[in-house]
This record gives sequence, structure tokens and C-alpha cells, in this order.
Amino acid sequence: MRIIAMQGHFLLPAAFALALAGCAGMPSHAPSDATVTSTWVEIGPQGTAQARAVVPAGHACPGMQVDDAMVPMSLRVAASRPLPRPTATAMAGVKPALFDMEVCEATLPSNVHTLRIGGADLPVPAKTFRRIVVLGDTGCRIKGADVQNCDNPAKWPFATVATSAARLKPDLVLHVGDYHYRETPCPPGPNGCATSPWGYGWDVWRTDFFAPAAPLLASAPWIFVRGNHEECARAGQGWFRLLAPEPWRSDRSCDTAANDDDADFTSPYVVPLAANLQLLVFDSAHAGNDALNAANPHDAITLERYHDELAAAGRMTASPEMRTWFVSHHPVLGYVPDFLHPGATPLPGNPALQGALHDLYGSSYFPPGVDFAIHGHVHLFQAIDFASPHPATLVAGNGGDGLDHDLPPELPPTLAPALGAVVQQIAHAETFGFLLLEATASPSPRWLMHAYRADGSMLTDCVLVGSKLTCTRDGAIR
Repeated sequence: MRIIAMQGHFLLPAAFALALAGCAGMPSHAPSDATVTSTWVEIGPQGTAQARAVVPAGHACPGMQVDDAMVPMSLRVAASRPLPRPTATAMAGVKPALFDMEVCEATLPSNVHTLRIGGADLPVPAKTFRRIVVLGDTGCRIKGADVQNCDNPAKWPFATVATSAARLKPDLVLHVGDYHYRETPCPPGPNGCATSPWGYGWDVWRTDFFAPAAPLLASAPWIFVRGNHEECARAGQGWFRLLAPEPWRSDRSCDTAANDDDADFTSPYVVPLAANLQLLVFDSAHAGNDALNAANPHDAITLERYHDELAAAGRMTASPEMRTWFVSHHPVLGYVPDFLHPGATPLPGNPALQGALHDLYGSSYFPPGVDFAIHGHVHLFQAIDFASPHPATLVAGNGGDGLDHDLPPELPPTLAPALGAVVQQIAHAETFGFLLLEATASPSPRWLMHAYRADGSMLTDCVLVGSKLTCTRDGAIR
């Protein structure tokens, strides 16, 4: 097992410095219309693109200019104060989630060239995606006594990450889940969060995600993956109102706990990236951290849903002419640091997903056709290549929330992220950042993976060819 651990500081790469200089003085993409709070474009099932906009309560949905035509937007969901859901810790009590705004939406035609809403230009989907930013776990943690300094950009650098990533001019952004972390009140003391909103309403969604993400939302369409922080018992109400690609339905809104056994799950879907490449998005929000026990009634529901959804995923990847990248929030074949015991042997990947996948696909875990897996949840950078026939794995959960303890510089050769998975090489780092996947046809079809720190300085380079991911030692120390 070859391990490349990355630490220290590196010079800003010349190419990135030029891109930074070229962006100086660029016009703002923020809406100039005061009645439009936020706008973005997201990609859903089969590559369908939607424009969305948030407007204050009581305001009509804006029109949007699609090429030379004005097209109305429709109301997705009106302002509301749904019944309160318990917060993540009992000490915070129960706080209603106030959504004092309207969400508007419109499906974009497949041949759109320009898009403008509220006086701001929005990005339109490329015909093929060749520059993909990947990031995840971006919010600022306030949960009981576990408090992150949200006022210090060095401690919560998501705004810096978003700005740095936008300067690379991606044509797609993939967020692997966990957008919302401010679940309880900031405790007394100099914590760097004294004025922060908390709970699950629009004020937190705006502060934790939409405001810091603005430059990256303006740079490219997004694919939003659901994380465990967006399950129904947490920020699911905001997830379905704002980001979920599916049409709004009140019975799948997380507003009513009786519907959680349905709303905590979403059918998988694919997004075409190129002629023979697709992204499969799997909702693992409700996976938890433990193996599923079919004798437990609640676990039995989760296991049945995952079996159905993973079987559907297998049908979507069955074509031998199509390569698939599998995306879920929880890592299947990544490592999980033992956060209770720093320095202890890391834990394997998510046991709930591993069990459900093994039931259907045996020791390969993934459906046929999957040669790359992308995840978040663990707040580290990990790039793993396997000597066994398993898809290369990327973990990009280092977008802003407090970092996990790094993996040991040397992992025991017998320590596998799942039974039967043999690691060939792993690169990992305990640092905030993001990644860029860049397609290239020379000298042969492959994807270059550039891992960056929050400020845009280079962390490492890797090359993905099929299911093989190689991160060179030269790339690690540049």
C-alpha cells in the first residue's frame, strides 16, 4: 500500500495566478433586482436543467431572459412556517423553521445559450462537462458545545473556497452534501458565532450556504447531492424547498414526521457528462454510521429502500458502452477517522451502504459499469486506488466544516475500507479545499484531478484512467 500524506505550504501555481489576475475587475453576477435574493442553475435527472430564484415573501416570481425571449418562472413553494421539528440536541429545544421567502423555478430548454434573471447573468449547461469542481461539507458547525468560529475565514473558509473555485471557470459544480450546520444557539463566550442564526430556516440556509457560495453559484450549474445534515430530522425542510431536483410535494417536504419514512429517501438518477460517461447520484442521507439490522423495524425500512434504489441504480449502469461515476454523501470504500480517539486506527467505509450493496452486488459492492466513486461526509481529502477490482474513490468533505483528524501517515497493509478491498495507493490530507476534475484527450482519454487548498494553492495532482487513480509523489510535493 503506497500512502502519500500531504502537508505544508506550496507556491501558487503559475496557471492559477494567471487565472486570478484575469478575473480582476470582473463584473458582479449578483442580482441587481432587490426583489431577487439568490439565483442559480441546477442539473437534475437525465441532465434536465432548472433555473431557481429566491424572492422575499409576497413578491411575484421574476421573469427570466432565455436568449432573446422573456420566460416566466413558476412558484415552487410559497413562504411558510411549517410545524417545528426537534433540533439536533435536546438542549436547544424546538425552534420553528421560518421560510420567509418564495422559491421560483423554470426548466431550461436544452439549447439555451444565455440566461439572465434579476439583472444577473446565470451560467447555462455545457453540451459536455469537462471541468468539474467537487466540494462538500461546507457549512459552519454550531451544535451544542461543538462550535466552529464562523467569523474567522481561516476557521470557516467556505467563502474563500467558493471564490477560489469560481476563478478556475468550471462548467459544472458537484456538491457532495452537507450544506447546513448551524443547528443550535451559539453558546456564551468568545466563540466567533455570537450573532449567528441557528435552526433550520431560511436565515441559516442563506448564511451557511447561499451567501458564501454566491460566486460559485454564478460560475456554473450545480449538481446537489443530499447529505445526512439534510435528512428530515435536521435540515430536510430547506433541502426540499431549495435544492432538491425533484418537483415540490408537500408530502415529501419533511414538514410532517409521519412522512419521513418516504421523504428520507430519493430515487437515484443519472446525469450525462459526455457521450459515454454518466454521473449516478445516490441519496444516502439516512444511512447513519452503523450497520443495518433487518430485525429492527426502522432499519428494515431503510434496508428495503436501499435494496430497491440500488437495484434501480444497477439498471442505470447496465449498458457496457456507458461508464458511470457513483456519487453519494457517505463513502463506501473510504476511511473514516475515529473522532473519539485521535490517532486510533481509522474505521472502514459506511457499513449501512456496504451491507446493502453487498446484498445486491457481492464483494464488488458497486453495480457493473461503475469505475469511480465520489463522496463527502469525512472532512478530509482522500484519493484511493485499489489493487482489487474496485472503483477508484475520492472523498472531498473538506469544503469548510471543521476538519476531521487526519489518517495516520502509514496505514497497516491489512486495514481495508471494506472486506475484500485491497488498497494500492492512498493520498490524503487534513486541509480545507476543493477539487477540479478536468477531461483531456491527450495523450489518451483521461481525467486530471487537481486538489487545491482553500486559497487555490495546489495540493496534489492525480490522473484517472478508467478505474485507476494515480497520485504521484511529485504531485504531492510541488
